[in-house]
Amino acid sequence: MRLHSNALSSRILVAVLAIIAVTMAIGLGLYASLARSTADSNARQRASDIAAAVGDMEVVSTALAAGDPQGIIRGVADKVVKDTGAAYVVVIDANGTRYSHPNPALIGKRVEEPVVALDGHIHTGVNNGSLGRSANARAPIRDSSGKPIGEVSVGILATKVTAQLDQALLPAILYTGLALAVGFVASLILARAIKRATFGLEPAEIVALVQEREATLHGIREGVIAFDTQGRVNVLNDEARRLLGIAGATVGQRLDDLVPQGRLHDILSGVVSDADAVAVTDENLLVINRMPVTVAGRETGWVVTIRDRTEMEALLRQLDSVESITNALRAQEHEYSNRLHALSGLLELGEIEEATAYAGQLTAQSAFAAQEMRDRIGPPVVAALLLAKMTVAAERGVEVMLDPESRMLTGARDPTALVTILGNLVDNAVDAVAGGPSDRQPRQVIVHIEESDQVVSISVSDTGPGIPQDQLEQVFVDGYSTKTPRAGLHRGVGLALVHRLVLRAGGSIVVTSQAGARFDVTLPLGGLDGVGGSAPSIGIEPTAFGTGNRRSIL
Repeated sequence: MRLHSNALSSRILVAVLAIIAVTMAIGLGLYASLARSTADSNARQRASDIAAAVGDMEVVSTALAAGDPQGIIRGVADKVVKDTGAAYVVVIDANGTRYSHPNPALIGKRVEEPVVALDGHIHTGVNNGSLGRSANARAPIRDSSGKPIGEVSVGILATKVTAQLDQALLPAILYTGLALAVGFVASLILARAIKRATFGLEPAEIVALVQEREATLHGIREGVIAFDTQGRVNVLNDEARRLLGIAGATVGQRLDDLVPQGRLHDILSGVVSDADAVAVTDENLLVINRMPVTVAGRETGWVVTIRDRTEMEALLRQLDSVESITNALRAQEHEYSNRLHALSGLLELGEIEEATAYAGQLTAQSAFAAQEMRDRIGPPVVAALLLAKMTVAAERGVEVMLDPESRMLTGARDPTALVTILGNLVDNAVDAVAGGPSDRQPRQVIVHIEESDQVVSISVSDTGPGIPQDQLEQVFVDGYSTKTPRAGLHRGVGLALVHRLVLRAGGSIVVTSQAGARFDVTLPLGGLDGVGGSAPSIGIEPTAFGTGNRRSIL
């Protein structure tokens, strides 16, 4: 394995080996110091035991008391040295005269140091004698009455202690070498494991990537949220927090803890795998894409990108509404042109009375329709909406009718939400009828509005093909639609908006399908006030009917 000086593996190897080497060196030093201390202590104790044994010998004490005329003490000392392995056994009388010594020339001569054992105690220490440094013990020699009459000095040379110490340290040195070898192999394995975990990136590269990621994530205007294979968040930018309404979310939390069960949760978790999946929240219309993340052939989780399409979708649908009204106006222009031609022809023929009657008839029809609508529907915005829908639908061959029993005299103070609900329901009904078979007659959409006891009831039914029974529960799901997709315009949003607005207003909505589809909505008028001001109007825009420039977001 080739190691570069700046590579992560090299630094790990050097660091681990250095730690192991320093630790083992300190341990070995402490062990050697302890072993040295123990060996010295054992040597002194052994010398003390030998000295005490010699001092207690009767033959030694008797000979010393008599001046050892026969040299008995020397023979005893030599035998003890031979049997015990001591460096020397020196017997000294009270005057300091030697009676034994490894160097025969010193026998009979006085020692330079005092005879300390005459106090009756054993003295130990380390001395630098004529034979070298040694662990020494001095024990008293007593006469028959117990009085100290001399001492015996026993020494064990330091070289012998060192030899024993070296023998004891050999296993420790071998263990240290083995630990270094194991540490070297372990550090190589650790370095390779870390390299695999970091995909071969060096620390400087990882730091640069983290800095670039943070700058990029929080600088873009799209929400980004990434999950690991366990469903825990490991990347989350500010825009994703805003769009998903999870300002308090933190990295490491699970998806189930952040987003409740529903369509948004299904899209984020991958249950719904559609590209550009649509989800409607309380504040925004979101377009979401989910992609798996694979690094070095391993799946590491998935990343979700979130785009806020509220404004764009509102503009597209408003443009679509304006286009529909433009087509209706073009058709009306053609109709009025025909009427003007007829009226002009009557005038050219001199049929003044006939022309006057024809003009009065046209005026009366238009005024009657508008007045009849105002008599039944009090709020101007709602009345204008229905008149515009009738005109647009008529150009598509669909008749939008207001039930004669309909009555709504007051309405909500803020009719924006009501207009959104009613407009979306009528649009869906007109689309269903206009897209049905050409032989289906009549093509009608019937609207019933009734206000009573601060509650408004809306019913929109059509003579279209209806909704399959097994799909009735899905019509309010974001993105569900039976219509043909159009470029740039997301389907399946209108009814999802209606459903959220109704629930936020505290009302209810029921859909049935027998001879066509029927939607029944019940709304408390008090609950409608203020709902439209914070809901996305991406289905119906009151501005299309000349009722102001108000906008709302669901």
